[in-house]
Amino acid sequence: MASKYAAGYRGILRELRKSLDPSRKVNPVIRSQFRSIVESARANPTEQALVDIDSTVLFLRSQREHKRLVDRYNPLHDLTEPERIKATANRVGLNLPKLPDFESQ
Repeated sequence: MASKYAAGYRGILRELRKSLDPSRKVNPVIRSQFRSIVESARANPTEQALVDIDSTVLFLRSQREHKRLVDRYNPLHDLTEPERIKATANRVGLNLPKLPDFESQ
């Protein structure tokens, strides 16, 4: 029974690592929180605890996949509002007029 909990914990850590940039590590506080949750579930084993751990792994995997798909199919989602307007105008073949900069005067 303990191996299922260990596999669930490893799955959580794996998904957390995959969701971060390659140069970053998983926050130790988050890691310790998940570890304490899994250890408490292992101390009082229930079927619901295993389901919750598996659901957490599935949620983290789905969230990572959603972010990947949004980045792929909606390239404008991370732009600022003026950049998004300019990119949308360029997409349909228009150029935005140059607006006067009243702040510098």
